[in-house]
Amino acid sequence: MKQPWSIDELQDIWHLASHLHNGQKYGGANKDEEIEYLNHIGGVVFEILAAADHFEGMDMNFALKCAILHDALEDTDCSYERVKELFGREVADGVQALTKDEKLEGKRAKMTDSLERIKAQPREVWAVKLADRVVNLYAPPWYWSNDKKREYMEEAWLIHTELKDANAYLAQRLEAKIERYNRFLEKKSS
Repeated sequence: MKQPWSIDELQDIWHLASHLHNGQKYGGANKDEEIEYLNHIGGVVFEILAAADHFEGMDMNFALKCAILHDALEDTDCSYERVKELFGREVADGVQALTKDEKLEGKRAKMTDSLERIKAQPREVWAVKLADRVVNLYAPPWYWSNDKKREYMEEAWLIHTELKDANAYLAQRLEAKIERYNRFLEKKSS
């Protein structure tokens, strides 16, 4: 069976992502825990690989490139032009759509704008956003407040509502993750 992507090309793009996100960490579920950011990128890639069996006609080459680079413009000094030069306009446009516009005021405005741009892209980009939020709902950083966790769940429901038609498997995964996320809310003692 022929691979729907070039493993050499994916190795190159993974190498670039490793370089771009080198040294970046995020808070783990346990106090003072820090996790290498590349772990998040890998998680999104794994979700896309799992979703492929549930997405007829999925362009895996395109989806995997967008998954690996989905935070490159937002969290590193990589530019749209560099992504376009290395991987083409389609990938650059997909990654750009997955990037929040920092010029906008407020989280809700940034998310709404990003979702509108994502919805103008092929369904593979929608799937990457769903996969991204699935991975982000494994466990909140140990220092997040209940309010922050609730806000994140509300945002996840918005993503689900707007993008669920991209891939039924990922939509179900996201819905289950949101419902299970309640376990991370600290109960108030009486």
